This record gives sequence, structure tokens and C-alpha cells, in this order.
Amino acid sequence: MSSEGFLKELQDIGEKFLLKLQKLPKAEPVEIVSFSVVLLFIVTVLVLTIIACSCCCYSCCGCDGRPDPRHRKSQVRPAAH
Repeated sequence: MSSEGFLKELQDIGEKFLLKLQKLPKAEPVEIVSFSVVLLFIVTVLVLTIIACSCCCYSCCGCDGRPDPRHRKSQVRPAAH
């Protein structure tokens, strides 16, 4: 997909979303609840993704961007009997 096609798709989705928001005050309660559930799901997924990425980056790189030597992987060898 070309970048122009992708941008057009994003613009179409944005226009549909704005149209849905404009019609929401006149909508039936079931439609309002279903729209709210879908919106809450999308927000939850985005927040959890941001939290997961920030935790992963923090554990790998630390706050200053350098690798933390305490979190290096070490090989575990079986104990000799």
C-alpha cells in the first residue's frame, strides 16, 4: 500500500469517527453504550501497549539509555552431582 493510499484511509477513518461523534447526542442508548465500549477497548489496548513498551525499554536500557549491567543474561549450568 502506498503512503498516499494509507493517508487516504486514515483520513476516511477520521471523517467517519467525527461523523459518528456528531451523531452521538441523537443516538439511541444502546448505540451510545456500544460506542463507549469500543472506545474504552481501544484506549485500554493503547495504554497497555505504552506501559509494556516503556517497561521493556526501561529494563533493557535504564533511564539514561545505557544498558544496565545488572540485567545481563547469564547462562545457568546444571549442578554437578
